[in-house]
Amino acid sequence: MSSVIDLIELIKLRVNVYHNARVCGHWKINQHSEGNTCFHMATQGRCLLTVPGHGSWTLSEGDLVIFPREIPHTMVPDEELSGPQQHLLIADSQDLPGTSMLCGELKLQHQGSHALLNALPAVFVIEKNESTPWLMRLYAMILEESLISRQQSNPILNRLCELLFSYALRHFAEHDQRSTGVLTLYAHAQINKAIEAIHAKPHLDWGLISLAEHAGMSRTQFAQTFKQLSEWTPMQYLTWWRMQLAWTHLRSGESVAAVAERIGYQSEAAFSRAFRKHFGENAGAVRRSRSNS
Repeated sequence: MSSVIDLIELIKLRVNVYHNARVCGHWKINQHSEGNTCFHMATQGRCLLTVPGHGSWTLSEGDLVIFPREIPHTMVPDEELSGPQQHLLIADSQDLPGTSMLCGELKLQHQGSHALLNALPAVFVIEKNESTPWLMRLYAMILEESLISRQQSNPILNRLCELLFSYALRHFAEHDQRSTGVLTLYAHAQINKAIEAIHAKPHLDWGLISLAEHAGMSRTQFAQTFKQLSEWTPMQYLTWWRMQLAWTHLRSGESVAAVAERIGYQSEAAFSRAFRKHFGENAGAVRRSRSNS
């Protein structure tokens, strides 16, 4: 599903693993920072996850839980443990009863990330089993690194978890029926063909007829299905995608005129008006801001 890969590339996600330790004793972990994008994984042992208003889950080793925008939740061991709560180096505490917990926060470094987060449910769990071989492989690598890591900040774990989140997004788009917005477009076999055409050549003068032809649908069926799935018209999606690309190119230092031509605008002025309407910022100001980032 190349459309999802395009979106993952666009948003430039970065992960910071803020907790990777064996939690021993009578422990309880609450939310870290409400509103941020985060994930949890029990790498050794199991735990109970409770999210008020959404449900409870038993997380087995390698199961992944993602909060697109963190909401109140708690995690506790799935069996009674005694003693004070301790967070110990995993490598040095293998003989102690407890649960090794990996927790990370994601920073999505692009305006387009809002559309992605809006397309996801408040919380979702992906189980590690035969139907998720990518999760089985990444879990094994994460556990191996955790067992030898002796520092809180580990760039290898951060990079592995960026892969983890990227695979999770693609898995969710392909298999979960709770997605909305852009992800439902990518999951629809025919509509996605039109999306892929836009992504491949955003500068072309796309219209409803040409996009419907790529989807193998009538113009009316294509337009109605597109709207039902995403609440966007095809032309609204085309503009949205062009604007996301424009943001990326401007932030990389390209001139406003070059970006306008690259994404299919006849004039710099027309592009600048569209960009300001979409983002509420001047294209030139976004380009200049790269030097301050």
